[in-house]
Amino acid sequence: MSRFCLVVEDSSPMGEMLADNLQSDGWVAELVRDGLTAIERLERGGVDVVVLDVMLPGCSGFDVLSQMRTRGDQTPVLILSARSDDQDRIRGLELKADDYLTKPFNLQELLLRVRGLLRRSAPTPVGTDTFATPHCTVDFRSHEATRKDGSVRRLTESEIKLLRLLSGRPGEVVTRKEILDHVFGVRSTASRTLDNLVLSLRRLLEADSGPPCHLLTIRGVGLRLVADPAAEVE
Repeated sequence: MSRFCLVVEDSSPMGEMLADNLQSDGWVAELVRDGLTAIERLERGGVDVVVLDVMLPGCSGFDVLSQMRTRGDQTPVLILSARSDDQDRIRGLELKADDYLTKPFNLQELLLRVRGLLRRSAPTPVGTDTFATPHCTVDFRSHEATRKDGSVRRLTESEIKLLRLLSGRPGEVVTRKEILDHVFGVRSTASRTLDNLVLSLRRLLEADSGPPCHLLTIRGVGLRLVADPAAEVE
């Protein structure tokens, strides 16, 4: 099955180079050169990953991304920018970009990152649409968590990404580096955000405010998710 990447880049040499190399890497790649055309193309669907330049005629890459997320389009997006300041990175994260690269970049790194976005966006396998502890059940399809008392809370996209990753590897320690890359795409500005995300999920998954028994921090390494701690006791 073909993988389709939309390249949004106003520089013809850069855009054509990206499209050519993506095609050599096994992608079907389409190049558009302005934000409005990108929005029109995305509305037709069929795009697996977007490589999106920030500085575009008509409307910026951030405007394109904002419109995508506003209408519920969760297609993975890799932002490209000639500017390396943290404000652009933070803005991209706030708009739910999946990854961010500054120009100039290493072409092989870009290709690896684009492949990674496709892997992370793969549908949840049949039989893993939910995750449950004795106190809470998370439905990945509806993005809702139902507590034992019947209360329901809507989960954020980042909460869903983290729980999907950890629940897909039950009992395994997943490194902090891998988590940051999977959930946020940009490691350098998201560490504190991850800490807050873990606190939010613990309030949801755990029975009380005592020591956690489901979402565990392995100091200096990463996180481990345990659905039923009693089942691990021999």
